[in-house]
Amino acid sequence: MLLIDILRLLLETAASLLTFCLLLRALMQWVRIHPSNPLSPFIFSMTDWLVKPLRKGVPGYGGIDWASIFAAFVVSFVLHIVLVLITVGLSTGGPGVGSLITLTIPIAIFWVLRNVAYLLMGIVLIQVILSWVNPFSPIASILNELSRPFLEPLRRVLPTIGNVDLSPLAFLLILQIIMMVLQSLMPGF
Repeated sequence: MLLIDILRLLLETAASLLTFCLLLRALMQWVRIHPSNPLSPFIFSMTDWLVKPLRKGVPGYGGIDWASIFAAFVVSFVLHIVLVLITVGLSTGGPGVGSLITLTIPIAIFWVLRNVAYLLMGIVLIQVILSWVNPFSPIASILNELSRPFLEPLRRVLPTIGNVDLSPLAFLLILQIIMMVLQSLMPGF
């Protein structure tokens, strides 16, 4: 059982890294981050092998890179199929193909949504820390651009108190509430 847990950890870590890169790629294209920024070469090299072939069948629409989002879903779907086959399949002979797919699709969707929330939390937290430590860092402007669509509506509503912007705190609270709702919709998520 220990080997299965180790394999599960390795698979989830690799899939999470790839999913974060795919979602970050979609977010970067949605907010129109210039491709020559310091983060783009890493993101593109991690995801081109999956996104470029998918673009032929899944075009972008409305400024959203749907191929990257669909690729994140595919990674999640494949991960959860493999995890079910490893954990359940080894012990009981495994579920049927139809029930496996039916079971895995909602789990994959929730997993991608959870990773979107984690990605946005990470962006906002790193942005806040950099604003205190090194606001002129090359990555700070990228993080500001990535978080702007989410923080600007809150900045219009929340007042600045003593030159402190409370919108990141409010956004993180909203993300936590969303995570709680997802958790209640998908127990064991």
